[in-house]
Amino acid sequence: MTDQIALPFQWPAEEDERDFIISDANRIAVKHLEHWSLWPVMATILTGPRKSGRSLLGRIFAAKSGGRFVDNADAQDEEKLFHAWNAAQADRKPLLMAADLPPAKWRIKLPDLKSRLLASPHIAIEEPDMQLMAGLVEKLLNARGLAAPAEVIRYVVPRIERSYIGVGRIVDALDEAALARRKAVSVKVAREALATIGITEDNYKLL
Repeated sequence: MTDQIALPFQWPAEEDERDFIISDANRIAVKHLEHWSLWPVMATILTGPRKSGRSLLGRIFAAKSGGRFVDNADAQDEEKLFHAWNAAQADRKPLLMAADLPPAKWRIKLPDLKSRLLASPHIAIEEPDMQLMAGLVEKLLNARGLAAPAEVIRYVVPRIERSYIGVGRIVDALDEAALARRKAVSVKVAREALATIGITEDNYKLL
């Protein structure tokens, strides 16, 4: 199930996007962030694929909770991350850290940091489900000033890679195809756009 609603935190004015599509792919993560005051420790690790909205979600969370968000946490200075974790506990202000993988798969040299991160809750944004992909395609096309007819969404979504990158690729292709032909996005334009990224009716039947 998907809901295109404002996040419970609402959106900071500086963000360009006005809503966030919540589906089964990210619902658990969003719920966990809503209830940060109940965390066993004032820190959480957020993982998810690139382009999944994890950085945007992290910035929203920090703005509304009064806490801190550290993106690409696995690549940050370990001493600074260690002190940030300790400060979050002392101040009772939540620390959210985002990375591609959970801490057990990071190359952590500082033992005290490793033990703290492993003791922190871990939440994940999963690869998008079909309904989320449909919502994302529609939202991203609208953001570019393009109408997204329902029949086009129904046509492209089952044919593309089930990933956030796959969504981005088809939106780019649809945008370019519509611009090149000076036409609105239609199933015909969508078929041509899919062909530009190597997806035709013949290879779709093999999926």
